[in-house]
Amino acid sequence: MPTKIIKVDYLARVEGEGALYIKTKGKEVEAVELKIFEPPRFFEAFLRGRSYEEAPDITARICGICPVAYQMSAVHAMEQALGISLDPEIRKLRRLLYCGEWIESHVLHIYMLHAPDFLGVSSAMELAKTHKAEVERGLRMKKIGNRIVSLVGGREIHPINVRVGGFYQIPKQRDLEALLPELEWARQASKQTAQWAAGFTFPDFESEYEFVCLSHPNEYPFNEGQITSSHGLSIPAADFEKHFEEQHVAHSNALHCVRKGGGAYFTGPMARFAMNFEKLSDDVRAEAKKIGVGPDCRNPFRSILIRSLEVMHAYEEAMRIIRSRPNPSEAAPKITPKAGWGAAATEAPRGLLYHHYKLGDSGLIEEAKIVPPTSQNQKRIEQDLRQFVTKNIAADDEKLTWQCEQAIRNYDPCISCATHFLKVKWDREEPT
Repeated sequence: MPTKIIKVDYLARVEGEGALYIKTKGKEVEAVELKIFEPPRFFEAFLRGRSYEEAPDITARICGICPVAYQMSAVHAMEQALGISLDPEIRKLRRLLYCGEWIESHVLHIYMLHAPDFLGVSSAMELAKTHKAEVERGLRMKKIGNRIVSLVGGREIHPINVRVGGFYQIPKQRDLEALLPELEWARQASKQTAQWAAGFTFPDFESEYEFVCLSHPNEYPFNEGQITSSHGLSIPAADFEKHFEEQHVAHSNALHCVRKGGGAYFTGPMARFAMNFEKLSDDVRAEAKKIGVGPDCRNPFRSILIRSLEVMHAYEEAMRIIRSRPNPSEAAPKITPKAGWGAAATEAPRGLLYHHYKLGDSGLIEEAKIVPPTSQNQKRIEQDLRQFVTKNIAADDEKLTWQCEQAIRNYDPCISCATHFLKVKWDREEPT
């Protein structure tokens, strides 16, 4: 049988090194494999034997785009293991830090990684030539997220001010309040972003998903809450491994995390939006209605709209926290190391991030487990690709390849923080 192969050697706008293999025969899709061939980085092994105090700084190095998420999951799990009760004012500042990261990450994805797909250009550099004003707006919006992370976290990349129990230093209120004018501008800019993205043409594609995310009784989730799913699951983070498991697949160095007995699921902005829509402000929900996206959205190509709305929410939340004048009594309590076990989950920009740690008597880490969002979404991405290719199998190779790459970017996968490229190989067999 004749075989047709399409190969794309370099796909920018995806973090890390991977490959996609798709084989079709006639009108049937025989194989879809999202191959992650980047070598394992062994962070869980690095943590063993280190002090609980080192966990926030070590885990922050896992990702240059979402280091706060790794720090927050680590410190929450450590605080649970050590029996530390968190000062509510410290909690506010951590939530503010998370706002900064969501802004940084989402704006980067919207303007630099995902928008080029919808506007027919291959890179953000090309986009800057055709949509200069929009790119400049995005860069200014992202810079505000950077400033929040720098003020609260100590620096923009891999923050150094986070510690178990709190912070090393509390930011000055006057420095936080100096952000308010720019935050107000950015809130309006986020509306413009949502309206701009709403004008894109989205492929006609929907699927049935099991959404999984945190849910909190009073807040749109960042740092804490029950792990919930659209299929009725509601558990504390400590029970994560009773309901989810990691599986090794031959074609990927990254583990696939799946529901025990339930298979693939979807975590990230679409899941949060669907499961926590009523926790968003009236303004954000009104903007959602204006651009035509609701909690029933099942088209992953439209996730760029939801990220735009989450950015708006993050700006609003940052202003609310700053105006509440957070004033902890101390930067962090004195901690006496002891043996313990703790688990926590937070919402990284890309979705649910789970950590657990076991500590020995002296506070040294004996066991560490980290389950990032992308490993949880890998199997779901493959299922989306299979369904999308099946539906569009008559399309020419070039168009279908472009749209498959775009389908992967819907999830903003963070394969790693290394140089980015994705090899795409098509293997089509025509029926005899």
